[in-house]
Amino acid sequence: MLRLALGFLALLFTVTLASAKEDSAKEKKPSKQTMEKHDANKDGTLDDTEKAAAKAEAAAKAKATREANLAKYDANKDGKLDDAEKATMKADHEAAQAAKKAEREAKKAAKEEKQ
Repeated sequence: MLRLALGFLALLFTVTLASAKEDSAKEKKPSKQTMEKHDANKDGTLDDTEKAAAKAEAAAKAKATREANLAKYDANKDGKLDDAEKATMKADHEAAQAAKKAEREAKKAAKEEKQ
């Protein structure tokens, strides 16, 4: 009896996880920008060819970003970023974000002064 109950619970758990994975996969929709850029036939959905093109573009962009970061931050030219090089990259990224934020706030303050 206990085996039957445990088997039933295991089956229920497996079915629940499988349906949850299917639901999350179905909910994932491309962004508006992706649709505008890659929906070649303008039917409102991405077919397999359009999805492949979007994925290929994203992979190429990621590769270019990795290569640019490696070229900029790999001080010892060993082909990978060590902890110090990663820290430098992170500091530069945070500084750039802070500069963008300051610029947005300055524009906002200037706009509020005009009103």
